[in-house]
Amino acid sequence: MTLVNSTPQIGPLMLDLRGLSLEVDEAELLRQPEVGGLILFARNYESPEQLRALMAQVREARPDILVSIDQEGGRVQRLRKGVTRLPPMAALGKRWELDAQRAVAEAHELGWLMAAELRDFDIDFSFAPVLDRDWSRSGVIGDRAFAATVEGIADLATAFMAGMHEAGMSATGKHFPGHGWVVADSHLEIPVDERTLDDILAEDMRPFAALIDQGLDAIMPAHVIYSAINEEPAGFSTYWLQQQLRQRLGFEGVIFSDDLTMEGASVAGGYPQRAAKALHAGCDMVLVCNRPEGALEVLEYLRKNPVVPSARLARMKAKPADIGDSARRDRAKQIAQELISLSERC
Repeated sequence: MTLVNSTPQIGPLMLDLRGLSLEVDEAELLRQPEVGGLILFARNYESPEQLRALMAQVREARPDILVSIDQEGGRVQRLRKGVTRLPPMAALGKRWELDAQRAVAEAHELGWLMAAELRDFDIDFSFAPVLDRDWSRSGVIGDRAFAATVEGIADLATAFMAGMHEAGMSATGKHFPGHGWVVADSHLEIPVDERTLDDILAEDMRPFAALIDQGLDAIMPAHVIYSAINEEPAGFSTYWLQQQLRQRLGFEGVIFSDDLTMEGASVAGGYPQRAAKALHAGCDMVLVCNRPEGALEVLEYLRKNPVVPSARLARMKAKPADIGDSARRDRAKQIAQELISLSERC
């Protein structure tokens, strides 16, 4: 660990809130310099008006904090009432098989719409897009993946990311180097992928490489052990984050840990040990979700073992963009509805 410097920057801990409004103790927690990020969940949302009030409280307590959410579409969409229901990304993959050019255009508009709607609430970014390949093996990935082919994922995710960028939002590709092969759910188990490095390089890592070439802002590694290659889950591994991601792929963006409370992270020890290993491996920010006591343990660890905040994290703040085109929003909403219908028919 490197000793902290005096330059004010965004701290390395991302945590969450209990409910629909910001409590006094939570506001004080957000003000801690070690805390740099907030992730919202469905329990934090009741209506557009309520969320705007919550975000005003958050910004008053800590104006510079990064606010994130999982708004992929399909099964993973935290905000639902009062915003567009987004299709699972696999629906775009089905469209791509029939008409690639149309699917790419629709992916761009859906990325823009998702980002524009979140920006209405002053949310900085969504953890999207999913770059895992659909091997028809992983229930936790499944229709969250764009496609079963590298080409389909790369085409559609690149367009989706471009739409996000157009709306002023950074994109986070997940779950590096690929979560789609393992059957186990890393939320509940410790998944092990026994394939060779050649297999992973030739298949799962290629969408990440393609999006990095197109300006991917951030990456979230998987809590998966690739046992033929390295004994540690990717998010705790200098091999995966430094040798493969930084050096081989030349990635210079932000690395977020996946949630350190997931079972797939338990191999690293307690919450402070998990945070330490993730930061040492190369993560810029660690997520501790749905376990307030775990977040406090990590906060205390960071106070006693300060690290230099990553200068990269400031890039994840939302940028000014023109998102007020109501006609474009209506067209994008129609695309979403059509793709939901397509996914339900298939």
